[in-house]
Amino acid sequence: MASRTRGTSAVLGSLVLTLLAGPAHAQARRPGPSAPAAAARASAALPAPDTAALDALLRTALSEGAPGATARVEDHRASYDDHPTVHQATEGTADRTDARAMDTADRFRIGSVTKTFTTVVLLQLEAEGRLRLDTSVDHYLPGLLPDERITVRHLLSHRSGLYDYTADMFARTVPGFEAVRTKVFTYRELLAESLRHPRTNAPGAAYAYSNTNFVVAGLLVEKLTGHPVRTEYENRIIKPLELTDTFYVHPDTQIPGRHAHGYLTPDDAEGALVDATDQTASWAQSAGALISSTRDLDTFLSALLGGRLLPAAQLAEMERWMPAGTAQAYGLGLRRRDLSCGISVYGHTGTVQGFSTYAFASEGGLRSYAAVATTSNNDTVHRTMLRTLEAVFCGRQAPARGAAPRPRAGSAHERTG
Repeated sequence: MASRTRGTSAVLGSLVLTLLAGPAHAQARRPGPSAPAAAARASAALPAPDTAALDALLRTALSEGAPGATARVEDHRASYDDHPTVHQATEGTADRTDARAMDTADRFRIGSVTKTFTTVVLLQLEAEGRLRLDTSVDHYLPGLLPDERITVRHLLSHRSGLYDYTADMFARTVPGFEAVRTKVFTYRELLAESLRHPRTNAPGAAYAYSNTNFVVAGLLVEKLTGHPVRTEYENRIIKPLELTDTFYVHPDTQIPGRHAHGYLTPDDAEGALVDATDQTASWAQSAGALISSTRDLDTFLSALLGGRLLPAAQLAEMERWMPAGTAQAYGLGLRRRDLSCGISVYGHTGTVQGFSTYAFASEGGLRSYAAVATTSNNDTVHRTMLRTLEAVFCGRQAPARGAAPRPRAGSAHERTG
């Protein structure tokens, strides 16, 4: 059973962020007078989304093994306070047991997109004078790390050299997941798993993606604020932006309210999909345990890139790019992807067992895009979902593609984002 929603519609209402409860420096996060105009110029240069191609790619993801997929494109025409134009599309089922159709309002686990939220909290703390990016982590958490040269910036840019503990944890996909599915870890227990291994490089020497970095980032948030990360997500991002579908429920195992089920692809190509929806996500925490929806992710990325969550200086730090693979770069908790049409988009991907999430926005945040496929550990689906960025931001300029190869399982995407 499949369900699709096509077409565009005007969404009534707007966010009046500066009137909502939030941190004391919320007013300072408004962009300057020229920022909306600059963002509007950037948005005007974008071609119209190729919604037919987007819909077709979601169907392709289903043919490659995803039980369901949904996507949402939000376009603001001139400013962040106008009524955005929205295109939504869904394919497939949200729950294989009852064949309930996917819905654009379904919540899901967003995996490593959580890293962008965590970074925003830390950069707000920097704006408040409570943190310095180029100060040693040892200054804030004495004796925690084996090298006092590792700075906060090294963590947020994945240049600390700390080994990614999930490489061992999920070396075997399904058994690894089942071993941690109901476990509750402390941050320090996860860090200890990393420190069993030598570091991958000297601090600052090279980009090497590691969930360990954002486990330490979570420790920093809690040390500097005296609050759990959940409280800081809620007070600094979720409540000010009215993200009604976004939750940090760790260590609870269930996704609140209406949600999609996520299905883990086993290493054995002939093995059955595993419903991985319910879990503590304790192995991820501040590196990947948030729950959200495509609507909330669009709102978050639009606000972030539009300068409404961080002062200009901190947003500029977030966008200090270092090479991080072919046609992409990494800043602080934020990825830049360079598309075939010459346009760059900014955001993060996120994989947690059963869900593959894609959340990106254009320069200035006037076009935002969020999507999820309800499978993980499937490289073919992942590549197809990345191609949706071309349809959304390059429009019909997106290059034609040949037939997709057969699905192939692989564990790498369980621990990357």
